[in-house]
Amino acid sequence: MKIEIFGSGCPRCKQTEKIMKMAVEEMGSDATVEKVTDMMIIMEKGIVSTPAVAVDRKIVLSGKIPSLDEAKRLSKG
Repeated sequence: MKIEIFGSGCPRCKQTEKIMKMAVEEMGSDATVEKVTDMMIIMEKGIVSTPAVAVDRKIVLSGKIPSLDEAKRLSKG
């Protein structure tokens, strides 16, 4: 599984990345978490509000920081 965090690198995006990594670690998942800061890619994906999270290329969250429980649900796929 591939989890992508989309954002410019703002504190909200960094917090989202941290929470998603924590969720993956706590669940013992082998998912990879990648950060995408390239605004062209973010625009191509149609993301208008960051932070955004994609799981296996599907946008599952946009415009808010997930709670740890929500991140765990999203990480399940």
